[in-house]
Amino acid sequence: MATSVRKAGSAAIAKESVFAWEGRDKTGKVVRGELRAGGEAVVNATLRRQGVVVTKVKKKAYRSGRKIQEKDITLFTRQLATMMKAGVPLLQSFDIVAKGNDNPSVSKLIQDIRADVETGTSLNQAFRKFPLYFDSLFCNLVAAGEQAGILEDLLTRLAVYKEKTLAIKSKIKSAMFYPVSILAVAFIVTAVIMIWVVPAFKDVFKSFGADLPAPTLLVIAISDFFVANWYIIFGGLFAALYLFFQSWRRSIKMQRTMDRLLLKVPIFGSVIRKATIARWTRTLSTMFAAGVPLVESLDSVGGASGNAVYMDATRAIQTEVSTGTSLTVAMQNADVFPNMVTQMVAIGEESGSLDSMLGKVADFYEAEVDDAVASLSSLMEPLIMVILGVLIGGLVVAMYLPIFKLGSVV
Repeated sequence: MATSVRKAGSAAIAKESVFAWEGRDKTGKVVRGELRAGGEAVVNATLRRQGVVVTKVKKKAYRSGRKIQEKDITLFTRQLATMMKAGVPLLQSFDIVAKGNDNPSVSKLIQDIRADVETGTSLNQAFRKFPLYFDSLFCNLVAAGEQAGILEDLLTRLAVYKEKTLAIKSKIKSAMFYPVSILAVAFIVTAVIMIWVVPAFKDVFKSFGADLPAPTLLVIAISDFFVANWYIIFGGLFAALYLFFQSWRRSIKMQRTMDRLLLKVPIFGSVIRKATIARWTRTLSTMFAAGVPLVESLDSVGGASGNAVYMDATRAIQTEVSTGTSLTVAMQNADVFPNMVTQMVAIGEESGSLDSMLGKVADFYEAEVDDAVASLSSLMEPLIMVILGVLIGGLVVAMYLPIFKLGSVV
């Protein structure tokens, strides 16, 4: 019986909509607003109890917004922390943040969470209903804040953590985007030359009546292959990329393989490793500072690192720590952390300031990532120019060699 009552209550909450209303208060002044309720009758009854004579009620149509991204959740966390720090009640904070967001999808998500909290659900349990947007780390920290009565402080810590993590991810993506985009443009330019430009030169060369240089013959042969099989080349390339990224996204085995390979890639591997260590130490520092036990904190740390190698290492560390091994020794046994990291952790354990030391390690590696990305950009520019020069310049020279040869004969 209790189960059926709960299901009925959940269904009622799920069917709630936002209604725009207009009416007059006790002084006769025209007032307007919005109310989330199960129907127009509920809106009329609620406003009547508040002394408002309703003249108009209209259900607001839900506009589908863009996909909710990590930066939307980060901004929501910062706004909620700021509101609560200022002393604004939790439900009112949700209303303010929801109305101020320009993405209808985020506004609906916030209103759904608010509806759960309003019916007596704890904030962390309300967040746990949306695991796609709020991971276990987020929910565990909110739960710790609710239990200790320091929710606004924990939300501030979460906001700082998510902002720093998002900044590192964006730096890594920007470092990868530049060379990939240039190489993609180079491939498109080369394809255009092979399919349209080289055949035009080929028709001109037919009237020369002389043997063509070997580089020119090679380029013409490649061009003929491109012209005859361009749909296979482009179709196969796009299909291969699509299947590769789909398998990377869906296959655990593929993800583990790629995570290992990425750490070994020259130049980029070092940057990815530093970013992973920064996320790992920042996550553990945030969890430990919030009062979450070390073994329980390690549950969330591995997934937050974003790399299967460090995820597996974290599980091994958690197993050793749960049996009484110190964190320093467990990290040394995992053999994925630099000596500086384990030494700083050892000092933190001895001095009782582990969260502070982990935070300093995270700061150091975040600065290292900044420097590495800056130097990587300056290093990649001349390298890419050389590649483009050799590729495009080589094609141009190969096509003009017969003209140079003809000129020397004349």
